[in-house]
Amino acid sequence: MNNEKWALIVSPTPQAQAAGQKLHDLVDWVPIEEADRAVVLGGDGFMLQTLHQMLNRRKIMPVYGMNLGTVGFLMNNWHMDDLMERLTSARAFKVKPLKMEVETISGASFTLPAINEVSLLRETRQTAKLEIEINGRIMMEELVCDGVLIATPAGSTAYNLSANGPILPLSCNLLALTPISPFRPRRWKGAILPDKMEINIRVLNPEKRPVSAVGDQQEVRDVSSVKVAIDRAQSLTMLFDPEHALDDRIAMEQFVV
Repeated sequence: MNNEKWALIVSPTPQAQAAGQKLHDLVDWVPIEEADRAVVLGGDGFMLQTLHQMLNRRKIMPVYGMNLGTVGFLMNNWHMDDLMERLTSARAFKVKPLKMEVETISGASFTLPAINEVSLLRETRQTAKLEIEINGRIMMEELVCDGVLIATPAGSTAYNLSANGPILPLSCNLLALTPISPFRPRRWKGAILPDKMEINIRVLNPEKRPVSAVGDQQEVRDVSSVKVAIDRAQSLTMLFDPEHALDDRIAMEQFVV
């Protein structure tokens, strides 16, 4: 493994903890502060949580996940066979996160990262009314909907796909802008945008029709506006078995029925 130091990061679930015990003596694991790379045991949610913690700590290292959760789209299959060889031969994929800049009704400001998607969601039974601006140009004066989301290629097979958004190839340098249950304009299916574009969404009548903004697992409520763009200053590296590579899995999702 080229003398690289590896950390083992394990989800608190019983299944992941049991798997962590099995791996304990296979590798000379080090604390994450001393590691060059990490093995993550858990599901997709735990992987996202781990990647966010790295962004927050500025301790960003390549990560190799093994699935001990449900779907495990961001993970490799769990098995102990030839672990050292798997880690050595793993393919690296760069993932650029989104940066979400949020203003609330009260005037508070928040800046949060998102690896899969940023979503705006209505908070009450009232539909949301949103104005969409792309690179300073208003493209839609009023979208009446349950919400809207902006997905990266890595996240395009998650919430975005469930909302009937497009699957984006990993290396395409595009973002998906996908409405959630649009009411007006009813036939609008969303847009595919170059990832160099900046997306601004303003909430119309936010006091009467409150909206929350969610970056992966982090929520800000009662927002008045949200700006979303690729964070060029950040980069995450995920490691996959060659026969289980992320780009191939994303492409193959188009044929799942």
